[in-house]
Amino acid sequence: MPLNREAIALNETIKKNSPAVFSLLSGRGKAIFFPKRGILSQGAEAKGKKINATIGIALEDNAETMRLPSLQKLLLVPHEAFSYAPSFGRQDVREKWRAMLFEKNPSLAGKETSLPVATIALTHGLSMAAYLFADAGDKIILPSLFWENYRLVFENAYGARLDTCLAFRQNAFNVAGLEKKLSEGKKGKKILLLNFPNNPSGYTPTVEEAKKIVEAIKKSGEAGNKILALLDDAYFGLVFEEGIEKESLFSWLADLHENILAVKIDGPTKEDFAWGFRVGFVTFGIKGGSRELYAALEAKLAGAIRGSVSNAPNISQVLLLQAQASEEYASERKQKFEILRKRYGTVKDVLAGKKFAKYFVPLPFNSGYFMCIKLNDGIDAEKVRQVLLKKYDTGVIVFGNLVRIAFSAVPNEKIPELFENIFLACAEVAE
Repeated sequence: MPLNREAIALNETIKKNSPAVFSLLSGRGKAIFFPKRGILSQGAEAKGKKINATIGIALEDNAETMRLPSLQKLLLVPHEAFSYAPSFGRQDVREKWRAMLFEKNPSLAGKETSLPVATIALTHGLSMAAYLFADAGDKIILPSLFWENYRLVFENAYGARLDTCLAFRQNAFNVAGLEKKLSEGKKGKKILLLNFPNNPSGYTPTVEEAKKIVEAIKKSGEAGNKILALLDDAYFGLVFEEGIEKESLFSWLADLHENILAVKIDGPTKEDFAWGFRVGFVTFGIKGGSRELYAALEAKLAGAIRGSVSNAPNISQVLLLQAQASEEYASERKQKFEILRKRYGTVKDVLAGKKFAKYFVPLPFNSGYFMCIKLNDGIDAEKVRQVLLKKYDTGVIVFGNLVRIAFSAVPNEKIPELFENIFLACAEVAE
């Protein structure tokens, strides 16, 4: 695939200053770049604004990073936290995370999965999955609304290609489109990537939609396709409505069919409000999977980790394990969840106002940190973003004609002002 223009510019700079260094770059090295116009740069422009709905973390109403007191008080940690952790992750941490995984997903009861392997949070877990399974040219099937970092992880780093289907049809998840993608082309290897709750849309399938998704994947496996189902569960557990699937699809895919390998990529980043700890987990599941098979997969993954970053931070693993054992852990998580659910409810209430339809409509959302609005034809989203920054002291993220709003980072009382500012900025751009 053609190199991104930002990657080309970096290559030219390196070649000009040191032809020898340029000659040492691999194809992957030549393809990688740091995006100047992506979420990080847009977020940087919004830093310090009165309302900043760009950050993919949760903030308290006083703008401090949301955190659990039981984690904060453990910053003075015992001696064991200062040694290296194994490339597989600490055994006690892996066993605890697996036990919690089964507690949070009751439908896993009685099923065999691997022991989770610790990574440096979810991005690293996704990258290691790509390392193990994605060849150059492989298609990664996924809905059309996805985290922009997938391009760096799968396309630029490993040469795979994102192959999207329309995310929504008639305000519902487009199961038919996903099924069609799985049936396209010749039978063989298929890689599927699903992220629920979704970033950027904030959508999780309903219980019925989840059943249909699982059935579509099973149908493809039964037809002879070998399917790798990557499940990015970064925002797992943050479901705010009844009738929405609360378990990970891993619960059903882990023993769905002998042709379907499910890979759950998750971690405490959002589940435990511990973004900077950089700990994640990768867990494998397949029908008929034996301990021997899982041990081999764990060993391959640990080898990839050893050959890149050696191991995930031990201190973070120790802190998390101690916090999870504290009496306050469950109640503190529930308290933070309720703060986010209240903000979600306020967003729903504000958007019930009919006046906003003059300039934008919300996409379906029911969970997670984010929601998106779609601007009406003729309204330039980037111009709206610039007006918000310069005139309304407000930051948002835009892609195309969509505006992503991180309500997780906006105090509840400022949410009405946020949408009023967007409305006024749209009005100005539409003039």
